[in-house]
Amino acid sequence: MNGRQARYRLGVDVGGTHTDLVLLDTGTGRFSVEKVSSTPKNPALGVLNGVTKFIEKGVSPADIEFFAHGTTITTNALLEMRGAKVGLIITKGFRAVQDVQAQARDGNLFDYFYEKPAPIAPQSLTCEIPERTDYQGNVLIPLDREAVRAAARQLRDAGVESIAVSYLFSFMNPEHEEETRRIIREEAPDLSVSISSEVLPRIREWARLSTTLLNAYLEPVLVRYIDHLSKGLDEKGVSTQQRFLMQSNGGVMPFTAAIEGGRTVHTLLSGPAAGAQASAYLAAVDAGSGIVTLDMGGTSADIAFIEGGAPLEVTEGVIARRQIDVPALDMTTISAGGGSIASIDGGGFLTVGPQSAGADPGPACYGRGGTRPTVTDADIVCGYLNPDYFLGGAQKLDLAAARAALETHVAKPLNMSALAAAAGIRRIVDMRMADEVRVFAAKRGVDLSSFTLLPFGGAGAVHAAAVAEELGMKRILVPMRPGAFSALGLLCTDVVHDYIRSELRPFVDVSPEHAETIFDELEARARHELVAEGMKIEDAQFSRELDLRYTGQGYELRTPLDGLFAGRLDAKALAAARARFDERHAQIHGHAAADRPVEVVSYRLRLRVGVPKYKPLEEKAPAAPRPVDEARKGERQVYFDGRTAVAAILYEREKLDVGAIVQGPCIIEQFDATTVVNPGWQARVDTFRNLVLERRA
Repeated sequence: MNGRQARYRLGVDVGGTHTDLVLLDTGTGRFSVEKVSSTPKNPALGVLNGVTKFIEKGVSPADIEFFAHGTTITTNALLEMRGAKVGLIITKGFRAVQDVQAQARDGNLFDYFYEKPAPIAPQSLTCEIPERTDYQGNVLIPLDREAVRAAARQLRDAGVESIAVSYLFSFMNPEHEEETRRIIREEAPDLSVSISSEVLPRIREWARLSTTLLNAYLEPVLVRYIDHLSKGLDEKGVSTQQRFLMQSNGGVMPFTAAIEGGRTVHTLLSGPAAGAQASAYLAAVDAGSGIVTLDMGGTSADIAFIEGGAPLEVTEGVIARRQIDVPALDMTTISAGGGSIASIDGGGFLTVGPQSAGADPGPACYGRGGTRPTVTDADIVCGYLNPDYFLGGAQKLDLAAARAALETHVAKPLNMSALAAAAGIRRIVDMRMADEVRVFAAKRGVDLSSFTLLPFGGAGAVHAAAVAEELGMKRILVPMRPGAFSALGLLCTDVVHDYIRSELRPFVDVSPEHAETIFDELEARARHELVAEGMKIEDAQFSRELDLRYTGQGYELRTPLDGLFAGRLDAKALAAARARFDERHAQIHGHAAADRPVEVVSYRLRLRVGVPKYKPLEEKAPAAPRPVDEARKGERQVYFDGRTAVAAILYEREKLDVGAIVQGPCIIEQFDATTVVNPGWQARVDTFRNLVLERRA
């Protein structure tokens, strides 16, 4: 391969049990997959192990021109509270914001023993600074620079690794926060600094402070990880500087952007977002009216809805009971993965999760020292998985160990057979996923009967038919490489950055010139960052939105301005934006108040830079297709109802031609996943080599 131009694009998704890698050959348009065990103590090692496997197969690392990475490194650090030691610098008189928060609480309102999560920056590491800016950005009290220097030295000597700075109304005037950062870097150059006017320049003190604290808490973790991964890629000979991280909003950003400019919090849903983005991009050719994604991996199941070819988005959310208000794909996550551990609770009932066996030691059937029964152990005992063909035969599963774990921890305590215990575990997990989809759909007004279920992840297609039956869904679309689908999604997205600026003002008082000035400021920042990241300005595309609300409301709606103006905003465009807001309010909330005054709350800008993407190859059905029986590889006894064995035919997916149809009950096996076709269902290979499962009439 020496002497040739770079020709490969690599997408990597790190999961709780396995790390998936997809290598796209840009010359042929085809891709290959590697799946290695994740390394929880240092996830970069698993990524580098996967890269090594491609190199050992003859891929020149210098020919890899693009590297995109979805990671749960920040998510896991937050869930396990393994972030940095953080200090907080805040406006004098407002140190209690972190304790008061939003005066609301999560969970059971009647819980007398409720406790808020431990503060990221305790009061002992919180310093108040004399300074004050009003709601219009006017300086009322100048910044006390000597107080900042003293605070920086105090926090440095206390051993903090990172400092969060959040001043009142800094989103209207960031000068005090920017000056504070300069002083901190003079006094303590080794510390990370996150300022709220950069992380989240919008109204609502607690949301802004919480998001800034999270950025400060997680930035050192991400910086260390990226540094380790970058050095490892360099040592492997992967010299490309096109190295990207997946963001929660479905786009990617360069490694450099992830460690500068307060963007660490944008990676908190990095892993799940890649799968949702892949679903929106790749399944658009066969989407029908909408898609429900079911990404079932080793530790959790992630659910999202795709409508109109795009995932639904949110701008406010909570992760691990922490408020974080950045744009993200609208997803929900539950503890229902292949590694979720089954146990008996204090009341004597069978439960599954939230604890997971993860990658180390993994399910009992992995033979790595795990003794607790998991969903994967239940799947193998019920006959859904082939012990001799896991990961294409690269890993053998121990059926006896799985059965022993079930008998010891579930079957004997409940006085039932191991098979009944396995069926019970599957039923709990399938019902939990179905219930979550049902609630998610109800909140968003989605009619599931017209939607297609798109399962992926290592276990998604094993459980999809059971979930679809529970939901009354009649169609399932299993992508060509379900086990590596999220990694493939990293090759199907653009570079995306989101910017926001709050300025509360009556809509009638906003002139086109004033709105244009604010958007111009946001675009200037976006262009500056684009150049710093080594991207081309001429490749940038900008889209604008206004956050609007009726006067007196406590929430606002994102209102896109796309298609309402050409070049620069004018009065006609603003009038059309008001009308669009009324329409969106009626669509979402069931009513509108066209006669009520409206307020502008925030201005939003999205920067998008297109990058070459994977394009699915469409194939015609061969003139002389191979008989389906050529893909048949035997049969296996499967307990679909947990009681009666049914002979299910086994097929090798790679040998099923386009147009091939197989009838359930059957099991379709491939290197990275297993697809279960329940009795009463059939599976068809479409022209993109997806498996389309449908209920028989």
